[in-house]
Amino acid sequence: MTKPKMILFDYGQTLVNEAKFDGVKGTEAVLQYATKNKYNRTAAEIQAVADEMNGELGRFDPARRHLIQVEIPNDMFCGYLYESQGVELSIKGAKRDKVFWDAASPGVPTIGVEDFLSFLKEQGIRTAVLSNITYCGEALKNRLQEVLPNHEFEFILATSEYMYRKPHRRIFEFALDKAELEPEEVWYIGDNYECDIEGARNAGLFPVWYLGATEKPQEPKEGLITVKSWEEVKALLL
Repeated sequence: MTKPKMILFDYGQTLVNEAKFDGVKGTEAVLQYATKNKYNRTAAEIQAVADEMNGELGRFDPARRHLIQVEIPNDMFCGYLYESQGVELSIKGAKRDKVFWDAASPGVPTIGVEDFLSFLKEQGIRTAVLSNITYCGEALKNRLQEVLPNHEFEFILATSEYMYRKPHRRIFEFALDKAELEPEEVWYIGDNYECDIEGARNAGLFPVWYLGATEKPQEPKEGLITVKSWEEVKALLL
């Protein structure tokens, strides 16, 4: 373990603790912008179709999501979802993503992350974000600016913009190229074992498994650094 020149972060349940997802609330918020609702669909009815589509695609299945390594952008998903249900909206893209996301799963900083990011800045350790996310890159950047307004990441990569999802090696290599660093110079911190930890390790980055915002118990993995607070990560760097 060597001191990194950069730390790459996962977004959800790593930098930001998101509330439990409520798709109906998100859809209700989006429907406020409907200019046409041909079949008078309710938010619950539309979300039921979305859940069915997600099931077919394996999009958010915990047991399968690490096997699906090509991202389906929310813009494509919603384009089909709403139009197929006879709904036309006055918003699209980043605005639609924000309206839905803010209502469906608002987020707050994980405990201690703001102080930890300030520490990294003091230490001259660069920071960036690589997130498996269906929302567009602009929406992700806006969310991070709102939740962590006092920190500026060098770059923020949303897989919705670049096709490949973690744990695919290509998306980690893409981030390394952005940073102009070698794998051994970068740590990756995330909460998902298959996507974040195994993905980073297979790409040559140093993985740190952060479980401070994870509700489900996780089995420890031999030879892997696991932390439950940002103070523990800080101690690794001192």
